Amino acid sequence: MSEEKAAVEDTKGVEGSSKAQAVDMPYRDVVEASHIYILPNLFTAGNLFFGFIAIIWCIHGRYVDATQAEAARSYTEAVFFILAAGLCDVFDGRVARLGGRESLFGKEFDSIADVVSFGVAPALMVFFLLLSPTMGYDFYRQIGWLVGFIYLLCAGVRLARFNVITNPFIPGSNEIVKPQEFLGLPAPAAAGLTASLVLLVVNFDLRGFALFLPPLMLLTAWLMVSKVPYPSFKYLSWNSRMGIEKFILLIVVVAAFITFWRWSFAVAFILYIFYGFFRDLRKTYRRKRKLAAQEN
Repeated sequence: MSEEKAAVEDTKGVEGSSKAQAVDMPYRDVVEASHIYILPNLFTAGNLFFGFIAIIWCIHGRYVDATQAEAARSYTEAVFFILAAGLCDVFDGRVARLGGRESLFGKEFDSIADVVSFGVAPALMVFFLLLSPTMGYDFYRQIGWLVGFIYLLCAGVRLARFNVITNPFIPGSNEIVKPQEFLGLPAPAAAGLTASLVLLVVNFDLRGFALFLPPLMLLTAWLMVSKVPYPSFKYLSWNSRMGIEKFILLIVVVAAFITFWRWSFAVAFILYIFYGFFRDLRKTYRRKRKLAAQEN
């Protein structure tokens, strides 16, 4: 009798633990996890739409436009389509969090849209403009396809890793990355840098500077799959505050950004990318010095 009683208690313990696990699960079932919430997914669809249009405009600038001025206009518009995709990418997650309407479907849909807008579109843009076998520098003509593919591959891997480490069904996934940081360079920032530099090249005839664009693409590709932490602004809200001096400085920066918009995008993305990179180097250096001091 005592053995049967113990077995019953063990069974109850297993059922209780399974119920506790069920309570802790973020979604009740597959149906709830795959809900399509209208407003957040509309922004994600907008992200995908602008990425697709950017690809079409790049093809138009490469094969349809008859003059260099027309091609420059097509590439400029493609840049703004990529930046518009980035804006949609910012708002889809923010709207979902504000409304408490996050779903696994939305996260996967967002990553697919990001691969198109921040992977395929900027890679094709640089390929058509600089790395095509029929134009550009002799060395890049031979490896242009490889540079574009490496960038696209790293963007896809970075987005897949993001989905894994933020998966709510994996225990401890929320402990890998701080809420206010990204692990690795975000794909929209990498695409923004590439697109904004193309904006400079086509509007100021900086073809000589374009020589450094493919190596910069490879650097951003590596940063995307690295473990370098980058600051995230997704938790900025209407309740965020700042001092009066910082507020005035922000107004001045925004005014300068609008006035010199052709340069501003590139400057902003370069500062963001290298800020995260050198900040991580500084932290690593300090950590090594601290360990060396403890050993001595």
